[in-house]
Amino acid sequence: MQTSLILRILGILLMLFSFTMLPSALLSVWFGEHAWSGFVIAFAITLLTGFTLWYPGRHVRGELKTKDGFLVTVLFWTVLGCFGSIPLLLAPEVDLSATEAIFESISGLTTTGATVIVGIDALPRSILFYRQQLQWLGGMGIIVLALAILPMLGIGGMQLYRAETPGPVKDTKLTPRLTETAKALWLIYFGLTLACALGYWVAGMDAFDAICHSFATVAIGGFSTHDASLGHFQNDAVYWVAAFFMVISGANFALHFHAWRRREARHYWQDPEFRFYLAIIGAIAAVTVLLLMIARRYDASGALVHGVVNTVSIVTTTGFTTEPFSEWPSVLPYLLMFGAVVGGCAGSTAGGMKVIRALLILKQGHRELKRLIHPQGVFLVKLGRQPVADRIVEAVWGFGAVYMLVFAALLMGLLTLGHDFTTAFSTVVACLNNLGPGLGEVATSYRTLDDSALWIAIGAMLLGRLEIFTLLVLFTPMFWRR
Repeated sequence: MQTSLILRILGILLMLFSFTMLPSALLSVWFGEHAWSGFVIAFAITLLTGFTLWYPGRHVRGELKTKDGFLVTVLFWTVLGCFGSIPLLLAPEVDLSATEAIFESISGLTTTGATVIVGIDALPRSILFYRQQLQWLGGMGIIVLALAILPMLGIGGMQLYRAETPGPVKDTKLTPRLTETAKALWLIYFGLTLACALGYWVAGMDAFDAICHSFATVAIGGFSTHDASLGHFQNDAVYWVAAFFMVISGANFALHFHAWRRREARHYWQDPEFRFYLAIIGAIAAVTVLLLMIARRYDASGALVHGVVNTVSIVTTTGFTTEPFSEWPSVLPYLLMFGAVVGGCAGSTAGGMKVIRALLILKQGHRELKRLIHPQGVFLVKLGRQPVADRIVEAVWGFGAVYMLVFAALLMGLLTLGHDFTTAFSTVVACLNNLGPGLGEVATSYRTLDDSALWIAIGAMLLGRLEIFTLLVLFTPMFWRR
């Protein structure tokens, strides 16, 4: 391990992150709130810590190795989550313990959207903005943002990109140079955020709510400035704007990049993952709307709006709600939760296992059925017309197996603590897939969970955000051997 180089990078990233606390401090002063001191103190602590880590190795130069990249990525998300909790811990209006503040911070950065705060409507606007900003930064990955300037500091960044970027194929770059890739991703990300904010504003939100909800929408986060989430607005136009941008943000950002560069959208429909992604959302939405109409929960119009918008939100792992879906009849709450397990596309801001993995697992299962009928036959797994290497298929199956084992371990942990099955199951689904809202005790807030359960949930959120292997690899003896 290149300890000096790793500490230098971590210091740089912490110093960069410290400046993201200043907008909330300025908002606090602007609105005449008292929360500004907590943000200033948190800024100073984070900046000083980052400087302390960076200064001893400021002259160190070198290329990160793969192991170093994994370690920096995991350290950054865990350390950042702790330092991001400081403003929440110092704010008397929020009244959180250290564990709860870290949970809220990591929930924001991992774009999970699970909250332990009750009475969100009464919070200072600076705190509300800070929570939304945490999700926006975590949505694309603040490390990818930092990669746009790290090469100028003499630090190679491809290892970080491989460790941070979601999906089964991690070596694909949109442009030949990694710096240009990071800039392109963030330009698209910022553009979608701006368009989403304008859409919300035109639909009827005030400017503050529009900006805050655009942060959470494009990040597939789900934090809201109101306890009732999107349901607070009672506005169908707002709901449809949210649904549109959640679908867009749950798609692979490489598709958006090529659409922007080539000025055409034909390749969206040519992409097998995107087609399967829309099919999953469409199928679950159709069942949801139908069952809501059969149960006479709403009239036809209400069933369509609430059924489609909530389906899009839960399946893409955003976590916004227009109505408490946990109270819906029949199998609907569990159907939506299982949809979140698949989640969005690889290369998006969504959580879940990713659509591409689900598609490859189905195709591999179909191939095995054909092999049973024709043992001597040679069958390829294809995405569109392109064959998929067996190595990738094996990696997907390996991910699926480890995912199930991790899921079972987390579930057993929560059940051991005495939580009922519905609460334990939905907590693991919601946190491991970076969804947010659950069922049972965690349908509206995680405040009822004790510290032990919250730490299990924190671990699940980090595992989900880092796609399990990035974090688990640090616990293998081989990783620490020279």
